[in-house]
Amino acid sequence: MKTVLVTRPKHQAASFVKELEQYGLSSFVFPTIEIRPVSGWNVPSLSGFDGVFFTSPNSVSFFMEQLLSESPEELSSLQKLKVWAIGKTTAQDLAAHGVTTEPIPKIADAVTLMEEIGNDVLAGHTFLFIKGTLSLGTIPDVINKRGGSCLELTVYENLPPSLEKSANVKTMLEQGELSCLSFTSPSTAVNFFEAIGTTAVPAGVKIAAIGTTTATALEKLGIKVDVIPADFNASCFAKAIAEALQ
Repeated sequence: MKTVLVTRPKHQAASFVKELEQYGLSSFVFPTIEIRPVSGWNVPSLSGFDGVFFTSPNSVSFFMEQLLSESPEELSSLQKLKVWAIGKTTAQDLAAHGVTTEPIPKIADAVTLMEEIGNDVLAGHTFLFIKGTLSLGTIPDVINKRGGSCLELTVYENLPPSLEKSANVKTMLEQGELSCLSFTSPSTAVNFFEAIGTTAVPAGVKIAAIGTTTATALEKLGIKVDVIPADFNASCFAKAIAEALQ
């Protein structure tokens, strides 16, 4: 049985592992980022913004947890604003709180999302950007360049894996126990290769990226990407990996 390395955070990996199992693939879960909440921030008055951007389920989870405990009255303000989400899961998590999001582009990355937003929506307006510590900053950069302003709020941090676990995975890779390395964000990719201390990948091991942003991050590291799904979600990702490993 072929084995796929899953680099998602542990609490997000289970559903993807099940998707891979449907295609007869086993998984080895090695979270290359540990997600922890950041302390020392407060929920701002949302009435002062024209819109809010959420980049991941983690950004929704940590922001909403603090909003509901600290400033529950702000939920109604959030529900009235224009809200953008990257990816269907992020949008679904917001919908669970009664927050309606703007249309989601088929290619679920920050670059495509910002390309589909008109200048009139951004220029002269103020936005809130909810992020983690490894955010690439694409969204606030575009907002500022197009005449808007943006407050960046870091609500969670990404921590690398332990040295012991990293050494074990490096040995598995060198001994041919992994058929595919799968990455679901730029941070999972960067952290993985930093953790194992090399960008050398044994011949025959496939590299899979869930979307173009992740693929670009891998290519910047000098890693050739073999698999990118047509739609950037877990089920399509698992199918694309299975097809590549046939």
